Amino acid sequence: MINTRNSLFFLALAAVLWSSGGVLVKSVAWPPLAIAGLRSLIAAIVIWLAFRREAFIFSKQQLAGAAFYCGMVSSFVAATKLTTAANAILLQYTAPLYVALLSGWLLHEKVTRRDLLTIVLVLGGMAFFFLDKVSAGGLLGNILGVVSGISFALFVIFTRMQKDRPPFGSVLLGNILTFLLSLPALPGITVTVFNLSIILALGVFQLGLAYVIYTHAIRHVRALEATLVTSIEPILNPIWVFLFLGEIPGRYSLIGGAIVLFAVIGGYFFDACKSKIDTPAG
Repeated sequence: MINTRNSLFFLALAAVLWSSGGVLVKSVAWPPLAIAGLRSLIAAIVIWLAFRREAFIFSKQQLAGAAFYCGMVSSFVAATKLTTAANAILLQYTAPLYVALLSGWLLHEKVTRRDLLTIVLVLGGMAFFFLDKVSAGGLLGNILGVVSGISFALFVIFTRMQKDRPPFGSVLLGNILTFLLSLPALPGITVTVFNLSIILALGVFQLGLAYVIYTHAIRHVRALEATLVTSIEPILNPIWVFLFLGEIPGRYSLIGGAIVLFAVIGGYFFDACKSKIDTPAG
């Protein structure tokens, strides 16, 4: 029997699995596109097995969601390889900024004062990521982290357009598309037992199983609870990389990350408190 307590545990488990992405991606000496493609191929198999009875609708929204999902996972892997894991995940976590900016245009949703405050805070936090002294590759990694956040936001928006249907179709098609785009990068990779083990871990656990768990658990919890629990990911991701690979984020990146997390999580707290005040007793 699935209840709220069990669902919160599974959401936390999904976030922990997602958080392993940084250390696993950095452990494979392959081009980013090859890592992203083979990870997505394995994840697609896991996701299809879990949702094979779900129907495809092949709508424009589903296909657009798949394209932006592909952009999100590909740019995130590249960002993780080029810059610090902390920068990559926290810049991806700025997605609510772009959701707020684009939802009025694409979803015809009103932008609130809280949205505007979130936008200002997240933009301020993002600026700190570019204050640390980084190489040209690190700068490109930061830019790709921003691209990943924008793609994530558009993926969220186009899955919202699919009404009450779970975004299974967009995720599965997006993973297949990511694999197809990676084909030119595959001939030059060096296949070892270690590399294959890491890719299997990325595809089965970090992406595939984590998504399946999240999809089932999210239906039984409130949005605030889901946001707070899954915010474990951007916190744990750089911790694993530091513990296993010794990578230390820059001082300004840590400040920027703290601002981004505060802006995103604080916004959900504000909405929850406002909802309680506006809801009549009885």
